[in-house]
Amino acid sequence: MSQTGEKLPQLVAIMRRLLAPEGCPWDREQTLESLRPFVIEEAHEVVDAIDRKDLGDLREELGDLLLQIVFQSVMVEQQHGAAFGIDDVIVGISEKMERRHPHVFGDERADDSRAVLERWEQLKAKEKAGRGVLDGVPRAMPALLRAQRVGEKAAHIGLDWPDAQGPRDKLDEEIGELDEAIRSGDYDAIESELGDVLFSLVSVARKHDVDPEAALRRTVDTFSARASKVESLLRERALDPRALAASELDRVWKEAKEALRRERA
Repeated sequence: MSQTGEKLPQLVAIMRRLLAPEGCPWDREQTLESLRPFVIEEAHEVVDAIDRKDLGDLREELGDLLLQIVFQSVMVEQQHGAAFGIDDVIVGISEKMERRHPHVFGDERADDSRAVLERWEQLKAKEKAGRGVLDGVPRAMPALLRAQRVGEKAAHIGLDWPDAQGPRDKLDEEIGELDEAIRSGDYDAIESELGDVLFSLVSVARKHDVDPEAALRRTVDTFSARASKVESLLRERALDPRALAASELDRVWKEAKEALRRERA
């Protein structure tokens, strides 16, 4: 197994050939804009492999994500006046990692991860002088993840509660305002207050060091498995869910939940 990354030049050479005039028509038709969904898709597939703890799939998905990085780097190198190439990308991130870890590559000291993160943000702010602390959070991020990152970064300029009870109390307040909006029947108010509730939930998660994306994925996976089991049980018994009373459907739901529990025991 290679340990030094000497295979990367081979991948770069393959990509250069694919993008050459005599290369692959599909690859040559792509643009930075057309590749955007593939980058997002591959990143999500990496996360999925991690969640499933499938190291074989993770190796493959990391390769697919790496391909997107090399693809775009070579495309810029060949089609955008050599603004940068893959070597510039690697050198840039290598220098950044050394610069942002003075406790490893320099003379500074960091006693714990909190100190590391605080110093990271200080160095980042210095490098990007003139930019706001939230400017580095992409608007294109999934809203839940963006809320988490915004909360983390806002905390670095003091916009945070001193402890976990603060966002928990805020959540109760926002739920009360949501209930009031629902009673009013005002759609815009409901949407606004629901957003406040979700943002408060993300703050609660952050204060307890819980990844809200992972927590929600876990719950959706659990619900999906139970719903599929319910569907299977109803099909086996030739039952139409639309014809069942709520209490009957609830009984099947509990049965499905218990069946899945036994299967995983």
